Amino acid sequence: MLKRTADQIYETLLKRIVDGNLRPGDSLGEQATAEEFGLSRTPIREALQRLSNAGLAERGSRRAFVVRRMDQSELQDLFEALGELEALVARLAALRMTEIERHALRDVVAEGEAPGVDYEAVNARFHEILRRGARNAMLSSLLDDLHRRTMPWRGAQFRARADRVTSSQAEHRALLEAVLAKDGDLAHLRMREHMAASMRVVSELIGI
Repeated sequence: MLKRTADQIYETLLKRIVDGNLRPGDSLGEQATAEEFGLSRTPIREALQRLSNAGLAERGSRRAFVVRRMDQSELQDLFEALGELEALVARLAALRMTEIERHALRDVVAEGEAPGVDYEAVNARFHEILRRGARNAMLSSLLDDLHRRTMPWRGAQFRARADRVTSSQAEHRALLEAVLAKDGDLAHLRMREHMAASMRVVSELIGI
């Protein structure tokens, strides 16, 4: 029961970070969090430690947990690693996806251009379809970790910059064309460009 409670707290706090309701530098104090959830500090402490292990929380000046901040070099390294893995996934997906999966990718790209759509959710599905289509469990596992570490900053680009949605839509269309043509090299290049564009916007948003 205790483990399940810690899992639920972790998922709740993770969602708040991913949704942007908790921003880098915001407090994750044990006492305040325990009072909010009406629980003892033990499951809270475990959930916060898991966030720390995932690279999403860190100890602040008074040793209390806060949502993790990143400096320029850390964020660049993280996005560089993510971009390379995503590009490899795109290359493999272009060569390995079934026609049904290619059709699903086309549908997601079209959905992402509909008025009023939740573009963050559509963007996540777009990348997930490519990841499944690559059919490489090790790459998928590595991407899980990097996605958790970059989610707060990746989501922020769409909430803060309406023009980023428009440019991302165009990048998705270019990636789709490469996948439909089964051109692995072009898909690799387009994904690297897509991830580099994300990094540029995130850097501008956090002022690095």
